Amino acid sequence: MATPFVVDPLVDGPSGAAPRYILAHGAGAPMTSPFLVDLSSAIGCAGVETVRFEFHYMAARRAGGPRRPPPRIGELCEEYRAFVAGLRPRAGQRLYIGGKSMGGRVASMIADELFAAGTISGLAAVGYPFHPPRKPDVLRVAHLKELVCPALIIQGTRDLLGSNQLIPGVQLSRTIGIAWMPDGDHDLRPRRSSGFSQSQHISAAAREIARFMGLDAS
Repeated sequence: MATPFVVDPLVDGPSGAAPRYILAHGAGAPMTSPFLVDLSSAIGCAGVETVRFEFHYMAARRAGGPRRPPPRIGELCEEYRAFVAGLRPRAGQRLYIGGKSMGGRVASMIADELFAAGTISGLAAVGYPFHPPRKPDVLRVAHLKELVCPALIIQGTRDLLGSNQLIPGVQLSRTIGIAWMPDGDHDLRPRRSSGFSQSQHISAAAREIARFMGLDAS
């Protein structure tokens, strides 16, 4: 597949850290969105080398191209596979994949094949889109029911694409753990009355991800 735009990946955290994490962006915001910048920085501060990359459609949009929606999920999966394949493996590092919303969904769809091949050690998604907007009956969980790869999902309890009112009734693989952020929305943003802040939830999410990857993030 041709790559019309090349955008260098962005890296946070200690180079050569034992866990290395690929963090893909969501459908509507680039890898430089404030949320992804803050999340990547927090995960990096927790001791994980965190790598952000951009899907071709978003790179084209930011280069002045038309504002087109993401391509089909299969094409995004191919792009994610290609990015993983292009990373230079480092001795002793454990590779994890994931992302925010759509990026996490794409990663989840290729996780088992990469895990079976010994390429990755796990999957970590933030704000997983369990269903499309305003369509709670159209679930995107068929592949998650049989997932073998160890996985962690960070989810706000008020996430409109998968709240804590919906998910407990959804069958998921036992390899998947869910860490709930109290009163958080799709960007882990709580209401002021909750007593929490988005920055607190981002820090908590980073600690959960680091612990999932075997680090002491207390």
